[in-house]
Amino acid sequence: MENRERAGAGAVGSAGSLGLRVEQAVFSSASLLFMSVGVEFFSYTAFCFLVTIMGLVIPWSCTLAMIDVYSILVGCPLRVPGVMVIVVIGDWVLAILSLAAASSSAAVIDLLLQFHGSHCSPRFCGRYQLSAMMAFLSWFLTAASSLFNLWFIASR
Repeated sequence: MENRERAGAGAVGSAGSLGLRVEQAVFSSASLLFMSVGVEFFSYTAFCFLVTIMGLVIPWSCTLAMIDVYSILVGCPLRVPGVMVIVVIGDWVLAILSLAAASSSAAVIDLLLQFHGSHCSPRFCGRYQLSAMMAFLSWFLTAASSLFNLWFIASR
């Protein structure tokens, strides 16, 4: 129990980490769903990039959520330094890519809206905006998870 308290609420193997991972998967899935419902997203590279990155975040988050569930049920949190470094690096990479994808998609949406909807119907632009917003939320949670795990590694 002492390790769990030292690790913080969001370190791998804690209930906080499980919550972060589930929320990451939910927001990434929502972003992917909002973007993929309209078939027109293939026309823009930024949207394809967002779909690709969200497609990577979902299995990453779900896998780590399963590890968290196992750690919580068994009562033995994952505290192997090498594995923790891999988790932190994976979170960092996905956080940077998620931020890049969300930002580029938001910029393209803004550009499309400046043309007064001539290149994007209001229905699709609204869904694309929701997708970018969900991607930003997923990025925030991934970055937070990375910082929690980095804090755990630094406190060892």
